[in-house]
Amino acid sequence: MAQFSESVDVPDMGRRQFMNLLTFGTVTGVALGALYPVVKYFIPPVSGASGGGTTAKDELGNDVSLSKFLESHNTGDHVLAQGLKGDPTYIVVESKEAISDYGINAVCTHLGCVVPWNIAEQKFKCPCHGSQYDATGKVVRGPAPLSLALAHTAPKDDKIVLTKWTETDFRTGEAPWWA
Repeated sequence: MAQFSESVDVPDMGRRQFMNLLTFGTVTGVALGALYPVVKYFIPPVSGASGGGTTAKDELGNDVSLSKFLESHNTGDHVLAQGLKGDPTYIVVESKEAISDYGINAVCTHLGCVVPWNIAEQKFKCPCHGSQYDATGKVVRGPAPLSLALAHTAPKDDKIVLTKWTETDFRTGEAPWWA
C-alpha cells in the first residue's frame, strides 16, 4: 500500500477560494460594465425638475434672461429657444414688458421639420412640404394634419420657464393632441 503524504503542490482551500472569488468578481465587473449602456438605452431619461418646468435656453445653451430678452426683441417677435425635451420652441413677445403665456413648439406635425417664422407674412411656413400655421401655431394649410404643440411660459427669477400644456387647446377648443 502506498502511503500518501501531504504535497506542497496542492494549494490550500483558502487560496483556491480567493482565486475563485477574484475570477468571479472580474467576470461580473466586465459583464456589468458591458450591460450598463444597454440598460441605460432602454430606460427613458427624466426631463426637467419635478413640477418646476424647464428653463428656456438660448442658441448657446445658456438660460434665457427675461429682462435681456425683452430688451432685445420687439412686440410680436417669435424667437426660437430650446424648450421642453430640448425641442425648439418659439417664445412670443406680447409687449416691451411681457411675453405671451404660451410657447409654440417649432416641430412641424407633418414630417418633423423645424418650422421658421416668416416675418413678412406673419405666419410659420414649413420649408419641407409647404405646411402653414398662423401666428399662434394653428394649422391653416396642409399637408400638416395638426396644429403646432403648445407649452406654458412664465417668468420666474428673471428666467423663462416652460411647462407642459395639458388644458384645452385655445386655438381649436379640443384636448391637446401632444399631451
